[in-house]
Amino acid sequence: MTTVVLADDQEMVRIGFAMILGAAPDIDVVAQASDGVEAVSVIAETRPDVALLDIRMPRIDGIEVCRRITEGGTRAVMVTTFGEPDYVDAALAAGASGFLLKDAGPDLLLAAVRAAATGDALISPALTVDLLARNRRQGRGDAAAAEAIGELTAREREVARCVARGRTNAEIADELVISLGTVKTHLGAITRRLGARNRVEIAAAVWASGEMD
Repeated sequence: MTTVVLADDQEMVRIGFAMILGAAPDIDVVAQASDGVEAVSVIAETRPDVALLDIRMPRIDGIEVCRRITEGGTRAVMVTTFGEPDYVDAALAAGASGFLLKDAGPDLLLAAVRAAATGDALISPALTVDLLARNRRQGRGDAAAAEAIGELTAREREVARCVARGRTNAEIADELVISLGTVKTHLGAITRRLGARNRVEIAAAVWASGEMD
């Protein structure tokens, strides 16, 4: 069971997220917080697997909360109305394991929590493509990315390109007409070959390699 704390200064948002997550058989919302200070306290007390954090909260913002809690083992997923590039960059730099817009929908919310719980990272697809394309324009990325991507099998490269476009595992399975289990197997192999920690780093390597041109 994945335990979750919700932190958002809007009560209706917390209620909505709690209903979505509470309906999932593998997720348990153990506490809620209405500001950053309360979030840090509640997370220290309950030690959840995942914290869903709004970026703009009173007293301490979500990014600062993220910095403080990830050292204790809780993984943070930022959920916000605002998708500005600076917020995305700051959240990832603070150690966030996901970044979602509040209108991303229930499926992505659940996927982000589950990904964070297993040590992976998920960003809303619209933000993923923008972030990685921008990083490539700014010259970021591994200089050996092209060589690393070139060592993947043809099917692994297809899966990696889907990841770079922000596709979820289910979407990759549908697009390539393969099973979810096969997608996960390919992702495991890709992760090992690239030395990536999560799907965001897989996507970054694909963009840096020029594979998406």
